[in-house]
Amino acid sequence: MSKEINMKDLAFIKSLMISLANATLTNPNVKRLMEDPAERFDAVIAEWMYTELFAGFAAVFNCPLIWFSSMDPQALVLRLIDGTPSPAYFADPMSAEHPPFDFGQRINGLWLLFRRMKLEWSTRSIEDSIYNSEYGPAAAIRGITLPSLTVMRYNASLMLGNSHISMGQSISLPQNYKEILGYHIADKVQPLPDNIKKILDGAKHGVIYFSMGSMLKSTTFPEALKRELLDMFRGFKQTVLWKFEDVPPKLPVNVHVVKWAPQQDVLAHPNCVLFITHGGLLSITETIHHAVPIIGIPMFADQFLNINRAVRKGFGIKVSLDWDLTKNLKSAIEEILRNSSYQEKVKEVSFVYHHRPTPPGAELVHWVEHVVKTRGALHLRSPALNVAFYQKMYLDLVAVVVVVLVVVVKVVKSILKLKKGSEKSKEKQR
Repeated sequence: MSKEINMKDLAFIKSLMISLANATLTNPNVKRLMEDPAERFDAVIAEWMYTELFAGFAAVFNCPLIWFSSMDPQALVLRLIDGTPSPAYFADPMSAEHPPFDFGQRINGLWLLFRRMKLEWSTRSIEDSIYNSEYGPAAAIRGITLPSLTVMRYNASLMLGNSHISMGQSISLPQNYKEILGYHIADKVQPLPDNIKKILDGAKHGVIYFSMGSMLKSTTFPEALKRELLDMFRGFKQTVLWKFEDVPPKLPVNVHVVKWAPQQDVLAHPNCVLFITHGGLLSITETIHHAVPIIGIPMFADQFLNINRAVRKGFGIKVSLDWDLTKNLKSAIEEILRNSSYQEKVKEVSFVYHHRPTPPGAELVHWVEHVVKTRGALHLRSPALNVAFYQKMYLDLVAVVVVVLVVVVKVVKSILKLKKGSEKSKEKQR
């Protein structure tokens, strides 16, 4: 809350993700799985989260690799299956900016992209070391020559993206990028537990659902802040359902605390009028699916981007996690409850989200099976992966043009020099 740590710092995030990947690969159960020659798979689906270390599983099990991206398409993931999109129209994932960009924003976008690439290169040796030390023994046991991480990171058959045009940017995507946002949401709403059903059914003025997910436990809020929030909620006629790991004392009559709630089914209830969330992508997806406006309190990484998009699309308000949280949260709640435009906007976004030919779960299954049945779906891979950077940028053509111009200039200078010398010789003869 005091902002002592920058939770949007990509260097911090990448270091954290490399450490988590290393901890996974050194886990005895994971090592046992990789080193058992009897264990075989038709495909490996590996999440990309600021490191490509998990690509090694496909090398060890000698099967196709499918990347899974848990956020909107961005430069660092698209380069793995195609090419890096232009920062002239493609926003950085940690940026609040949205195209079209002015001159300064385009320069800043290019600078951020260079910084991202520099960070990627600066950690290559660390990742290569982890890759070789953790996958090498398993490959040797299986009699496989382990490809380099450089080879494997670009070896994916396709990428499953937890994204959809309803929330993202309208950009061109390679054939092997498949959008599956909402795949985790059940086809049918499940019955609510009796205690939660009673609360939602009996809320005459609607329910405000407050959950910060699994990332931030409400019990860790400072005591003064918890009391301020409860006193603030007391002033609303709406019922508040707060996912809280403990039951605080002296609860207002309109505030109900549950240690766990089936979030999808709560949001699906017609009496749920507002969702206060940390802005995780799955939570944002569920609120779009069920058309509930939000107040976002982002804390980490892509949560800032997710909430900024909800604000830009008109169905959410952003509130900072700081010492003014209670005051700002109250104003945001009053605004959304008073202004029907938030509800109208989320319904519009929800329609776009739902209006697609195939449910996202079926889409996911189809493409995984397609990769397996076609032994890697080589026909979907972009030719951009086989084109060197200097060729994409026509730097070789630029070099040829420069050389030709230099030669022409020198020839012209030589001709002019000879001509000038000839004229001087004629003058002397006169």
